[in-house]
Formats: sequence, C-alpha cells, structure tokens
Amino acid sequence: MDEIIDFTAALNGVLTLRPAPGDGTPEISWGDAFFYYAPDGTLPKTGQPFATVVTKDYPGDTTSRLDRPGAYRVNIAAGKEELAHRTGHTPAPGTDGTDGADDSDDTVIAHPVYAAAGWLAVVNPAGRTAEDVRQLLRTAHRLARTRYERRARPGE
Repeated sequence: MDEIIDFTAALNGVLTLRPAPGDGTPEISWGDAFFYYAPDGTLPKTGQPFATVVTKDYPGDTTSRLDRPGAYRVNIAAGKEELAHRTGHTPAPGTDGTDGADDSDDTVIAHPVYAAAGWLAVVNPAGRTAEDVRQLLRTAHRLARTRYERRARPGE
C-alpha cells in the first residue's frame, strides 16, 4: 500500500490527503489516501480525487470485504474507455457496473460503486496487477490534469 501511495504522490502536481485523527476529517476516512491533481497545492473546490486508497468498507460499499485484516483497495478514475477495455463492457448509468465481477484480490475490476463514472479498482494489488495499477494511475493522473487545465482556461 505504501508503494502505491508513494508512486501516486510522486506524480507531477499531485496533492495527497491522508486523513488522521485530530485533523478535522471524518473518522471513516482516517487511514485512507486521496489523490488530487492540484499543481498549486490547494485542494480543488470542485471535482473528485483521481485515485484513492481505502482501508475499510464504506456504507453501501462492502463487496470488496475490506473488513479483513490488512485488506485495502486502490480506486482509480481511469475513464470509461479504459474501463471498457479492462472489463469488456461499459456499465449503464445507475448501475454499479460489476455484473457479478470477480472481486478477488490482485485483479483489476470495475469499481463496485463508481464503475459507471469510469472507475476501476484493485483489492490487495500485488505482483499480477502491479504494472497495471501504475499504468492506470498514470492514465487517471493525465485525465485529471486535462480536466484541471480545461477549467483553468474557460471558453477555449
């Protein structure tokens, strides 16, 4: 998990948030990591992170069984095109996009909640998905940078 956090945090212009006790963040987020493209170092007022690392089940998101000791999931906004390429289908809006997808460890899957928005996930990434995760993080970073630059130049 630390390798993934370090890799993502080292990408150009990334702001990494690591919520912890006493910093004013919700307790459920403590121990997780959130990655934003923010070259000025300021949390964007709009938009979502381009990737997260979560260490526990969230309400409405328990299919990955992150309540197991040491379990975590990398969530990556790699886009609908990449999701279709990796999973063989594009989820319909309003669905989780998994269609019973295998949520076994070290497998690239459609995100169990945000697949329709182009998110992929890997539970307990290891050797089989290490390069895939790095590639997907680079893709998500590039997409986030493109969105940021487009917002910075409205009307173009």
